[in-house]
Amino acid sequence: MNTNSNGAGSNNESTSPNDLYRPFTLAIDIGGSGLKAAIVDTRGEMVAARKRMETPYPLDPKRLVDSLSLLASDLHATSGVDYDRVSVGFNGMVRHGIIITAPQFSTVGGLGTPIDDDLVKAWHNFNLANALERTLEKPTRVANDADVQGAAAVTGKGLELVITLGTGCGTAIFYDGSLLPHMEFAHHPIHGKETYNDYIGDQALRTLGNNRWTKRVIKTIDIMRNLMFFDICYVGGGNAKKLTQKLPDDCSIIDNSAGILGGIRLWDTGHLGLTGH
Repeated sequence: MNTNSNGAGSNNESTSPNDLYRPFTLAIDIGGSGLKAAIVDTRGEMVAARKRMETPYPLDPKRLVDSLSLLASDLHATSGVDYDRVSVGFNGMVRHGIIITAPQFSTVGGLGTPIDDDLVKAWHNFNLANALERTLEKPTRVANDADVQGAAAVTGKGLELVITLGTGCGTAIFYDGSLLPHMEFAHHPIHGKETYNDYIGDQALRTLGNNRWTKRVIKTIDIMRNLMFFDICYVGGGNAKKLTQKLPDDCSIIDNSAGILGGIRLWDTGHLGLTGH
């Protein structure tokens, strides 16, 4: 399986690790379309350039662990940088490093494809943190990917909502810097029988085009505002750059790198849902 690098430069001069800023974290972002990894120091600076590979389907737990092991090995081989610990953002419901549900990876080919009952069973209660810790031989923590992105973005003041726009729609809610229990709004109806994933996910973007899809995103933000009266809403994910209208004043777009940089926060906090095992 081939990988490609992007992001920070990969030569030693531009990414020379400084041991003063250890421990180094292998930060992994598991998405519906891509698996991404980088090595970052305690400042959030990349000390090894980001690598990416396509998310393989069908994807059972073993195939994911094997793919991430390959990604980590390739990252180490090309950078020469050793990491001390691992942080993972996973596209699904996670508690204490254990996968509760993985709707996207329980299908034969991603969102919009048939559900495979064997994959549903394989993912339920799978301890991804332990599996990766055994494979990578480093302490590992796993949390929901939107929670991880949010951890990199929030200021710690008031009620802060994070919405990620990618293959589907992810959400995270923080109050005064503490992560609140994860809510899978992505699978809740928002318009008729359409879920948030259906309404503003990647398939809707492809079908409607950027302008009509953007109007749906803004309507979704309005619904969430009336639901929880957030102080600020951060919008991230790979599709955030495709928004064609200015968002409301209480919203801010965050860089997609938050999915990587938020991995440091998994080791800085003991907030609900952000512990390993």
